[in-house]
Amino acid sequence: MEKMGRNDPCWCGSGKKYKTCHMLFDEKIHHYELQGHIVPKRRMIKSKEQIQGIKDSSVINIAVLDAVEKMIGPGVTTQQIDDLVHDMTVDMGGLPATLNYEGFPKSVCTSIDEVVCHGIPSSEEILKEGDIVNVDVSTLYKGYYSDSSRMFCIGEVSAEKRKLVQVTKECVEKGLAMVKPWNFLGDMAQAVNDHAKANGYSVVVDIGGHGVGLEFHEEPFVSYVTKAGTEMLMAPGMVFTIEPMVNMGTCEIYIDDDDGWTVRTEDGKPSAQWEVTVAVTDEGYEILTY
Repeated sequence: MEKMGRNDPCWCGSGKKYKTCHMLFDEKIHHYELQGHIVPKRRMIKSKEQIQGIKDSSVINIAVLDAVEKMIGPGVTTQQIDDLVHDMTVDMGGLPATLNYEGFPKSVCTSIDEVVCHGIPSSEEILKEGDIVNVDVSTLYKGYYSDSSRMFCIGEVSAEKRKLVQVTKECVEKGLAMVKPWNFLGDMAQAVNDHAKANGYSVVVDIGGHGVGLEFHEEPFVSYVTKAGTEMLMAPGMVFTIEPMVNMGTCEIYIDDDDGWTVRTEDGKPSAQWEVTVAVTDEGYEILTY
């Protein structure tokens, strides 16, 4: 961490003197670092202006998912969902962040039943009664990224699938309750994992959440299988996603060789995921995107 003079302009860009802005914050971070903890880098701490930019992007993201909720149902193709996401995002002045991201060919991810994540929309993929589907929307607006996903039950869904969807949402809520300044990402992870396991489910290990805002994917990697008191210290200004992928069966997954993107459960059992973007505040947290 670069040392600064007390009267230097603060590194955060506020224009305030360091001593009246982030000096005490840095001292607290350094205290945890000396104890051997992983601490956030300065570039991971968002300013109020940056968080507002993410909120502005989130307005589009949330509106798009609200629109998906109104149109989704039996007989709808995942390509129709993609068309809606693309057109509405562009009409509102944004860009779908997934489109052409590292070669991903569509504007949204649609993941049905045993598909864990990164499902590619298709005009041949028709939603049917009893499906559960995750719709993952990511938005770029005026240089800021927002990211969230929701689960949808299509028509009459089995009690087993409905429970999986509900418990996964509860896992996010359990994780959110542990998002507090000077807690650790591991505190959040253990709360998520404990609740999933208590209901007989497993949590995907190899894919997790991420920092977001100035880039689509930023540090830190956010695991949901680590222990309380471990992983990165949470500090005010950090922005990241909480998006556990909870499987009805094994946590083992694989990537479909046919497209190089679609992630499926190894045992073919259903998976569910809800995603929110959260900012750590001085008091706790604020949900930016849902």
